[in-house]
Amino acid sequence: MMYDRNHTRMKSIICFSFAILTVLFLGACSKASPNVGKGMRAIEELDYQAALDCFEQAETEHEDARQIYRGMGIAYMGLADYGHAVESFEEALKLSRGLVQSMDYDINYYLAAAYTKCSRLNDAEVTYDAILALKPDEVEAYFLRGNVRLGLNKAEKAKEDFDQVVQMEPRNYERLIQIFQVLDNYGYRETGQAYLQAALDQGSNMSAFDKGRIYFYLEQYQNAYMALEEARSTGSAEAYLYLGRAYEATGDYNYAANVYNSYLAQKTDSAEIYNQLGLCELQRGEYQNALNAFQAGMKVENNEIMQSLSFNEIAAYEYLGEFTRAKVLMETYLQNYPDDANAQRENMFLSTR
Repeated sequence: MMYDRNHTRMKSIICFSFAILTVLFLGACSKASPNVGKGMRAIEELDYQAALDCFEQAETEHEDARQIYRGMGIAYMGLADYGHAVESFEEALKLSRGLVQSMDYDINYYLAAAYTKCSRLNDAEVTYDAILALKPDEVEAYFLRGNVRLGLNKAEKAKEDFDQVVQMEPRNYERLIQIFQVLDNYGYRETGQAYLQAALDQGSNMSAFDKGRIYFYLEQYQNAYMALEEARSTGSAEAYLYLGRAYEATGDYNYAANVYNSYLAQKTDSAEIYNQLGLCELQRGEYQNALNAFQAGMKVENNEIMQSLSFNEIAAYEYLGEFTRAKVLMETYLQNYPDDANAQRENMFLSTR
């Protein structure tokens, strides 16, 4: 029981991470629709029920109906109530005034994500089709439609979308790695690695960091070591992270832990480094060290992996035999992340301890 960085990233790739869009209209709506603004702030704080209460008050006070339904949809997504989320986003779209605006694209992205979570993948695909019909340069829609098409067993169609993404963003290696990860997740590892190898063959000006992480996913760990050792001189947390993970992949957890600790001795700003150090310490059997690392990571402000850190903190308490503490934390965790199937199974285990 533990979450690694790839697990969290994969969830955001497949169902579309809507955290960025959540704040897109916050500044505008907080002035014209104060209760909607309060609701969106509650969403940022993961208090989804409080958000719904704010949106209901906004309805009572006749605030902007589209923003209300949009906010409700996001709150329902947070509560893992995807059926009501779909209904809310569809209602928001019905209120369009005929002229397509940026909010329409925003709502359609949310709607497609909700369809995906409801296993209504055909509807999600149609929604991305609609976005691309009006904005054919929307690279995010191609990428996400490719994700959905893999779920529909349309591998060739998905590859067409991913080919389009690569053509539009030939040097976006972060996106390329995301394509590899989702292909790997659906059992097309070799196809994903072919994208990586092609980029490596063509990337004469590729940085040592980009080479290193591509070698990592190609499982060419010796090459990854050399490139990432060079990249480490830049002081980048990501370079340290990939270097450590490369050593972990070959079973050298001691050296990997040294890599992470060498970064943290200089800077304490990377929640991901703390998280990976904690996972590494669990592998080494150093459970108290792992707990300390996860909890230190949770103190990093504005970190984007709080879910992984929270879950892994629970795991560390379990390894330490502190099941009562683990149960209490799991209750809070499931309130914040109710659709986490792994946590639900783990909660069943904890209930027997």
